[in-house]
Amino acid sequence: MEDQATESITRHFRGLKDPRTGNAKQHIFLEILIIAICAVICGADGWNDIELYAKNKKAWLKTFLELPKGVPSHDTFGRVFALIQPEEFQERFIEWIKAIEKLTAGQVIAIDGKQLRRSHDHDAGKAAIYMVSAWATANQVVLGQRKVAEKSNEITAIPELLKLLEISGCIVTIDAIGTQTEIAKTIVEGGGDYLLSVKENQGHLFEDIQYLFEVDAAKGFAQVPHRYAKTVNKGHGRLETRECWAIDSEEYLSFLRKREQWAELKSIVRIVAKREMDEKIEVQTRYFISSLPANATAILKAKRSHWKIENQVHWVLDIAFREDESRVRKDHASENLAVLRHMALNLLKNEKTARGGIHAKRLQAGWNNDYLLTILNS
Repeated sequence: MEDQATESITRHFRGLKDPRTGNAKQHIFLEILIIAICAVICGADGWNDIELYAKNKKAWLKTFLELPKGVPSHDTFGRVFALIQPEEFQERFIEWIKAIEKLTAGQVIAIDGKQLRRSHDHDAGKAAIYMVSAWATANQVVLGQRKVAEKSNEITAIPELLKLLEISGCIVTIDAIGTQTEIAKTIVEGGGDYLLSVKENQGHLFEDIQYLFEVDAAKGFAQVPHRYAKTVNKGHGRLETRECWAIDSEEYLSFLRKREQWAELKSIVRIVAKREMDEKIEVQTRYFISSLPANATAILKAKRSHWKIENQVHWVLDIAFREDESRVRKDHASENLAVLRHMALNLLKNEKTARGGIHAKRLQAGWNNDYLLTILNS
């Protein structure tokens, strides 16, 4: 059963290039990877934790691993993951996800970035790394990730990530930094639809959309064909109201300067969010472009789904995996450890039999080998 549990990982990561040479290959490369994945699922947050896990689980690990030289040291784990080429590791991760997870048609794929705060090395002149991740909101899995190159930003990393993903039939949502013509084109070429935020830094695009909606709003939207949707949520002492107006009238879209640069642009969107708490009222108006038709209900739902990546990925990585506290930083180690966390998060999310959150599941996996096998088979 143990061999079956790791079979999928073995099959998809077997071809990952072993970066070691000569006498450094004392431990089997794939076994180092399997131990690390098991350890991170079970609560390990760094190389010392992984070595400690392996030492305490050595007898069980030997039921399906060879361990010809015993348990690798924390230095070995750190050295190997510092040397693994992260682009190849991430591509293997994406192929693994494609094989084990059938995506729900029409779901939202949220793209967002997160900084690994303590991955910096000031003495070596290395800034904290920034990772862009893709989150399938219905399946609740990380689909892939890409590091943002130093002295660059998400604009360069997002297209690279999108080209690796299977986005056909899905809605890709990105915050304003991803509102670029090439990114919209990449999404459309991949068979997906986009919902992209437009802010002031988009120049004429923002000005044109804001003007069209302000004119229409002043007339109560009585003179333009549009779709409207509204949601009201109450809880935790606050009342949140969201209203969405979506327009796909060719007459109106023709007013957008350089509209032809945006692949398959079909609608413009205005969302007004109002939050009332005690006597304080906050109102925020946002604008979007989309390749979707003007279905305000679907668009409002898609936009709300986007923020799940904050709550269900970034927040969980910080709280349950203590990602922002990690001081792993040598070479590619921090980037590759982030991929291990994403693998663990996906497997833990997919396991539905145990009660409790991700932290509780990690504890149970560390205590109970049978439950760990259930997670690996999920």
